[in-house]
Amino acid sequence: MVCRAALATVLLAGSFFVSFAQTKVPASGTSHDAQSTQTQVQIDNAESTSKPDDVRIPEANPSRPTISNPAHIPPVGYLQFEQGFLQANGSPSGLDGQFSLVQAMRLSVHRRVMVQFQSQPIAVSRFVATSSEAASSQLDPGDLVLGIQGVLIREAGRKPTIAIGYLHRVRAGSAPDLDIGSFSQSAVVLVSGDLGSFHYDSNFSISEQVADPIRRAQFGQTLSVTHDLLPESLHDKLEVTGEIWHYTQPLVDTTRTGAPSPQSNAVGTLWTLGYTLRPNLVLDAGFARGITSTSTAWQGFAGFTYLLPDRLWSQTEVAAGPSHHKHVHRR
Repeated sequence: MVCRAALATVLLAGSFFVSFAQTKVPASGTSHDAQSTQTQVQIDNAESTSKPDDVRIPEANPSRPTISNPAHIPPVGYLQFEQGFLQANGSPSGLDGQFSLVQAMRLSVHRRVMVQFQSQPIAVSRFVATSSEAASSQLDPGDLVLGIQGVLIREAGRKPTIAIGYLHRVRAGSAPDLDIGSFSQSAVVLVSGDLGSFHYDSNFSISEQVADPIRRAQFGQTLSVTHDLLPESLHDKLEVTGEIWHYTQPLVDTTRTGAPSPQSNAVGTLWTLGYTLRPNLVLDAGFARGITSTSTAWQGFAGFTYLLPDRLWSQTEVAAGPSHHKHVHRR
């Protein structure tokens, strides 16, 4: 099963770059008349609250690699793939390290509704030696999760976009959990907006964690802030994001060193760079540092977000005047 997942991943990545090579980026020297007439793609981009103003191909709206997910959703009808690699070192419960592949697919079926699918096809875990057991490693698949997200309030001026989401685990994987753990179901409130040249995403979640026969509620809060780096010379292509998060750990009772921890909380910070190679292809890389003794000590990651350039279904062209949609960060 793991082999099939790995093969599917390779084929999927190959299809990305084939499609990437076929995507045509319109020349920058368009006439004034062409710029004053909005295409359906520009209208779709504006509805998604990504960067729509002068782009003629659909734009990606990444959710990775931060723990915070944006309240904004991708353009309607375009399938978005997110894939990356994660190396984690020093987690509680005897987990010394884990290397994993993480994936997500997102599709907006309406300008206010998005469905998503998240998976962890492969995880290679290492366990520390104990007094009774030698050090060991294992290869496992992770959870499969389905979700839906709905936009309640759209951004206007300083008023942020507010959305709600629900995630449900459809298959429990056998890969060991990192510090935050996994859930059987989760509800989340998402808030995204802009303050000057800074963009922020914040999530508030309540999840159900299960270790049969125990069921416990987990509460989480996250905040990420994004800002352009060298916006004039790099044309808004490079961004830096900083994030801080807190999650309760109702099922964690030991620290990374094995000491008892009767009341555990995972607190950490994350820093990442994002580079827009093309409007529909965004690269990312960064690291995370756990602050508490029950948090994963270090995590390093890299990946990409790719939005397929062709709509999955046709839509009647919508007449629209000049767009007043402001420039915002992709996050």
